[in-house]
Amino acid sequence: MPALTVAGQSAAYLEAGRGRPVVLVHGAGGRGAVWAPQLAALGDVARLLAPDLPGHGATAGPGGQTIGEYADWVLGFLDAAGLARAVVAGHSMGGAIAQTLALAHPDRVAGLVLVGTGARLRVLPRLLELLREKPPEGLALIESLSYAAATPRERVVEADRALRETPPWVTLGDLLACDRFDVMDRIGAIRAPTLVVVGREDRLTPPKYAAYLAAAIPGARLVEVDGAGHFVQLEQPAAVDAALRGYLLSLP
Repeated sequence: MPALTVAGQSAAYLEAGRGRPVVLVHGAGGRGAVWAPQLAALGDVARLLAPDLPGHGATAGPGGQTIGEYADWVLGFLDAAGLARAVVAGHSMGGAIAQTLALAHPDRVAGLVLVGTGARLRVLPRLLELLREKPPEGLALIESLSYAAATPRERVVEADRALRETPPWVTLGDLLACDRFDVMDRIGAIRAPTLVVVGREDRLTPPKYAAYLAAAIPGARLVEVDGAGHFVQLEQPAAVDAALRGYLLSLP
């Protein structure tokens, strides 16, 4: 994997394609590879960069404690990559990071893609409890809630691998950061062209979260995907790729 220096540490990322820059931000306990289908499919319309956040994948560090801390890191990643502006796409916690960046630094966000996320992210208390006291059971609960019933396991290999290989305390820190995240009273201030994508069987950030985002952000477009749960970009990649392609081509 290539690497950049962000906040004095090596930051690993995946890259594909040429053209309009798109930064793909993963969710809690994840890594850039959860965007593998999009990296493979959309390189003809964009330059896609999918970083591993601190403490995840091949990027060093202890992991972030707040969504704002991660948003600052992504801003540093944009600087290190020489990107004055980029489309920022975020999945789950990554969507919270993307919203925070769009609100704090609108001049750096040329477009916003929010996948399986919400303007407020509350985490099941039982899940937090298990990750603190019985991490294997906590990880098993996350897996049990992450996918649609009919999703073949081979489609979500990257999500499973990331969850197993991310230190449980980093995943716990991610979920605590998500639990404290709430921009419901500010989300309407976003002016970046926005695409909202959700799996119709998402049990972690259900479709009503996406509907709220689409209604609150001026001009936002909502795409609901059949046969997909929380990892819609892995479970139904063709549908997500088509939505992203149309969105990217529509940008000025």
